[in-house]
Amino acid sequence: MNLPKGPDSLCFDKDVFMKDDFDVDQFVSECRKQVQLEELREDLELYYKLLKTAMVELINKDYADFVNLSTNLVGMDKALNQLSVPLGQLREEVMSLRSCVSEVIEAIDTQLSKQDDLQKKKACVLRLIQVVRSVEKIEKILNSQNSKESSSLEISSPSSGQILERIATEFNQLQFHAVQSKGMPLLDKVRPRIAGITSMLQQSLEGLMIEGLQTSNVDMVRHCLRTYATIDKTRDAEALVGQVLVKPYMDQVIVEEVVKSNPNGLQLMYSRLLEFVPHHCRLLREVTGGTVSSDKADFVPGYDFLVNSVWPEMIRGIEERMSYLFNPGNPDIFYERYSASVEFVRRFERQCSSQASVRRLRVHPSYTSFHNKWNLPVYFQLRFREIAGSLESSISDGLEGAAAGSVYHLKVSDVLWSCLMRCWSDKVYLSPLAHRFWKLTLQLYSRYARFLDEVLTKAPPSEAPKEPSRPLPSSASSTSSRTSLDEGGSESGSPASLSTKQLVYIAADIQKLQEQIPELSELVRLRLEAVGFQNFPLVEDALADSKARLSVSVPALNTRMTQHLTERSCRFLKSASEVPRLYRRTNKEVPARASAYMDNALRPLLQLLTDATGLVNPSTAQEWLRVALCDCTQRYYETIAEVLSSVRKMEESLKRLKQARKGTTATTTTGANGGPTDDSKIRLQLALDVEYLGEQIQKMGLQPSDISMFSTLMDLVKEAKELAEQSQ
Repeated sequence: MNLPKGPDSLCFDKDVFMKDDFDVDQFVSECRKQVQLEELREDLELYYKLLKTAMVELINKDYADFVNLSTNLVGMDKALNQLSVPLGQLREEVMSLRSCVSEVIEAIDTQLSKQDDLQKKKACVLRLIQVVRSVEKIEKILNSQNSKESSSLEISSPSSGQILERIATEFNQLQFHAVQSKGMPLLDKVRPRIAGITSMLQQSLEGLMIEGLQTSNVDMVRHCLRTYATIDKTRDAEALVGQVLVKPYMDQVIVEEVVKSNPNGLQLMYSRLLEFVPHHCRLLREVTGGTVSSDKADFVPGYDFLVNSVWPEMIRGIEERMSYLFNPGNPDIFYERYSASVEFVRRFERQCSSQASVRRLRVHPSYTSFHNKWNLPVYFQLRFREIAGSLESSISDGLEGAAAGSVYHLKVSDVLWSCLMRCWSDKVYLSPLAHRFWKLTLQLYSRYARFLDEVLTKAPPSEAPKEPSRPLPSSASSTSSRTSLDEGGSESGSPASLSTKQLVYIAADIQKLQEQIPELSELVRLRLEAVGFQNFPLVEDALADSKARLSVSVPALNTRMTQHLTERSCRFLKSASEVPRLYRRTNKEVPARASAYMDNALRPLLQLLTDATGLVNPSTAQEWLRVALCDCTQRYYETIAEVLSSVRKMEESLKRLKQARKGTTATTTTGANGGPTDDSKIRLQLALDVEYLGEQIQKMGLQPSDISMFSTLMDLVKEAKELAEQSQ
């Protein structure tokens, strides 16, 4: 059906309405990109009117046909009744013909079934005849050979291999026809004869194969291997080589006492085992195409003696006579044995003739069994306890200093880095455990970060204690030998009160650890590349998270440092409240220098500069000083404001008392010679103290303007100083 064409000014295509997947929302959305909704509505109304007009025209066009429809149907029922009789007769004739055809088809099917049955019986008889002929032919060859030689085919003769090949070819046909004739009575009668032929053939093959190997007769070995392949007994040939050629050599080389008597006994044993292939398998590899010099036109395919004969006997001898190798009790010894064994496997794989042979080796049951003998999970548990235990031990020592020569300042930081390096070191790391050592690496970072949180957030004696965080869980399955990293471990000991130097050491070690993360990342990348891992952005993101986790402790460290400095300084700044006592009724000279308490108050801040030099970024130390000085200035301002208020009140009280006494003798605050009053001396002393504080702030590398409240403090003492000068 074709829709009427609309004007070209429409904002939509009329054919879109005829699509099967037409969607109203999508239609409106597309149109809104071109025109406003009002214009869309107007175009739709216009096209709607066109559709109504087209529909009316269509009805008018076919109106005559609708009207004539009932007229044309007049008399149609009578015509149909006249057709019913001949149609019924035709139906009966068709049914009769169909019945006749079905009978003929059934008869033909019966004859074909009988013929097929006869063909099957004929084929079975022919197979049985072939079985009997093959048995008779093989027996004839054997009888002919026995009449010429004294011991069947087991003796050495140039034609023995060829005769065996003829027998094997016929025997192969015999086996094929015997399988096809399974269950036939005649086959049961000749089965003993077949069994005798099979036994003789196997004995002859084994004898000839052994003789060929012992005499290095290439042609004889080639004929035997072809014969084995012909009768589908290649695995029997490989098993025979394993028992006759490989096993005696393994019995001589794999001796536990000999290996234990030499420090390098295991490596020497593996070297002698690897010598077996080039020294004793040359003939077999040449015949089967396992060497470069093999004549490809004359080698026997289908054999892999290295995988199916040599390797199983090697592993069987190692597993039965050297079972102590797999004991993981001593992880260092286990590592040496495992590494030597893995290298032995790699070198054996390089002796394989092709990549296909290597793949067959790796799926061989003995290959899997040998690798499963090495209890790597237990080895990792021992390494976990060793590595994690050393970190926990250093954590229990708290913030003990690192040994001389270390790039770190705290023992726990130095031990952490040693543990991280040990996870990936040559004498500890094993590639099958890469995922476990990677997890341990992240756990070590996390444990160290939690330790810092415990140290930095642990409440001092005057504050409420916080609940300790849970230590890192252990991978070891035994609960009787847990380290303190296990579930339910106790809180690591850490001092409640930290010194300035300890806090500086923590900051310096965090900074150093973060700087050395790229070094660890490169080491991990090299290890993971060796095992085929390629998603290194994931590793980088995880290490970045560990770096960020260390940074989480920085705010708490900064807070602890500034609180520590503030408390130590304010302890002496409070002595400003003792200044009035030093000058009242003491007739002391007018102050000319800052009070002694000011040097004591500034000493912790100056000590910080000394301790932090060369350890942390100068900007970090400056920020610590700035925040601490802001807090100190705030408290110092409160103390001085209180002292000056007290002085003013005392001064006003004395004035009122003096006025009350009027002419009587009164105690004054002036000096003996009419000098400055005691209150003036107090104000001058406080002004000197604050000015000295400003000078020392500048010597620390800061500006007084950087210290909040310092300008307010200066204004306060400046006003007090002016009052003191006015009173003189």
